[in-house]
Amino acid sequence: MDNMKVLIVDDESRMRKLVKDFLSKSGFNVLEAADGEEAIDIFMSTKDIDLIILDVMMPKLDGYEVAEEVRKVSKVPIIMLTAKSDEKDELKGFEIGVDEYITKPFSPKILVARVEAVLRRTKNDDEDKLISVGGIDMDLSAHIVKVDGETIELSFKEFELLNYFLVNQGVALSREKILNNVWNYDYFGDARTIDTHVKKLRSKLGTKGDYIKTIWGMGYKFEV
Repeated sequence: MDNMKVLIVDDESRMRKLVKDFLSKSGFNVLEAADGEEAIDIFMSTKDIDLIILDVMMPKLDGYEVAEEVRKVSKVPIIMLTAKSDEKDELKGFEIGVDEYITKPFSPKILVARVEAVLRRTKNDDEDKLISVGGIDMDLSAHIVKVDGETIELSFKEFELLNYFLVNQGVALSREKILNNVWNYDYFGDARTIDTHVKKLRSKLGTKGDYIKTIWGMGYKFEV
């Protein structure tokens, strides 16, 4: 967690200092904002902030308004500090996209532990969105596929089909199973539609298309 950048937003200077001291001891680089407007200004001008600790009750813009503005441009983790534990307030925050709630008063050590846990969780989530197999790289969040470093254009269903193959590499998959998992249950056509999409996908993958093996009478298996 060394050098990860955390923005603490609270109108109480003592609270900011307390949190900053504990986070700094744990190796974090801490920025401070005293109100919602200052928080937005700092966040927009500092592009590599890793996490925001955000008080709910603040002048100019409250915590929810800040979170809404941040969520328009970023998925950066947000921990909200609240003086009261109200289910409605928490639900409102989660609907906006807040990752964690901590009720005041709190132990600074617990806050540091929560910060580290949220950052670990979001880091793992990001890693799960990147798949690399045999020269094929998929970025699930950006919806990009590269073959030997070159970006290729796939339709939505071709992308979903390739993702399903990569996640289940080495597993024999029937046409019906592929249909149910890639098209879900909203497709009632012929299972032979799989063959058409596989043919197009193989072509777009070039030499990597050979990874998709045909199992006669059953379906397919992706094998490097």
